[in-house]
Amino acid sequence: MQLSTKHLLGIRDLSPQDIRIILDTATQFKEVLQRPIKKVPSLRDVTIVNLFYENSTRTRISFELAEKRLSADTINFTSSGSSVSKGETLLDTVNNILSMKVDMVVMRHSASGAPHFLSRHIPAVIVNAGDGINEHPTQALLDALSIQEKLGSLEGRRVAIIGDIMHSRVALSNIHLLKKMGAEVMVAGPPTLIPKHIKAAFDIKVEHDVKKALAWCEVANVLRIQLERQNQVLFSSLREYNLAYGITRKLLDGLDHEVLIMHPGPINRGVELDSDVADSGQSIILDQVENGVAVRMAVLYLLSGKRDNT
Repeated sequence: MQLSTKHLLGIRDLSPQDIRIILDTATQFKEVLQRPIKKVPSLRDVTIVNLFYENSTRTRISFELAEKRLSADTINFTSSGSSVSKGETLLDTVNNILSMKVDMVVMRHSASGAPHFLSRHIPAVIVNAGDGINEHPTQALLDALSIQEKLGSLEGRRVAIIGDIMHSRVALSNIHLLKKMGAEVMVAGPPTLIPKHIKAAFDIKVEHDVKKALAWCEVANVLRIQLERQNQVLFSSLREYNLAYGITRKLLDGLDHEVLIMHPGPINRGVELDSDVADSGQSIILDQVENGVAVRMAVLYLLSGKRDNT
């Protein structure tokens, strides 16, 4: 099995077959992670640099753990305290790292398109770990694996993405993936947090009433309100947002069917999601975290070009 692309820059570059290959490979690696010895020699002698220009905890740790489980050699780079703060350019930084004979670069950057820029200028394999408000492909893949595990397939499933769609790279990657795999997609939230042309651009449903969105969907992927990306006031207050758009136990109990609750993290508890929902039996948030390592192992393994038995 081989992917049709050299890099993972975004879900929009993947075919449905690519997505199936990644999810199937991740399922195999998930079995590896259940073993007493969780390490495999699949990427021995492969050197990977984790290049994080933006703060990250879950994604960075998940990639680091995936790399260690695959026996890769890793270098961790953060922009704070580095030559970047002294004015070094992105290309200079990466060329310096590549002179150390690096095979793969896992990159998070605040500028949309930064991984695409690198892929055109350096020979290493690039994995996008989030670029600006563009895409976050491995998050969409782990979300897809989590839904698939619970519901059997993605095709025909009704998934609502609820919250700050405007500033979310997770939303964009999820929309691309779900549409490619035959799911029905709705975005829901305040009009100020949903791009005006998203309905026509992606042929998806738009809803501003969260109760109606929950009544329609089988899966609710609830997004964090990204205050750090908002350069103007888009709703009156976090309390008002919670009252109008927060997912509460009362809302879910009023439905005639059970909705799976997802969240890419970190959760603003009491804002977009109440604690008694986040910690309930309907929540698969911890499954998402667990699946993140397996999916990232699959992506790194498949893009490395290595072929051996796990």
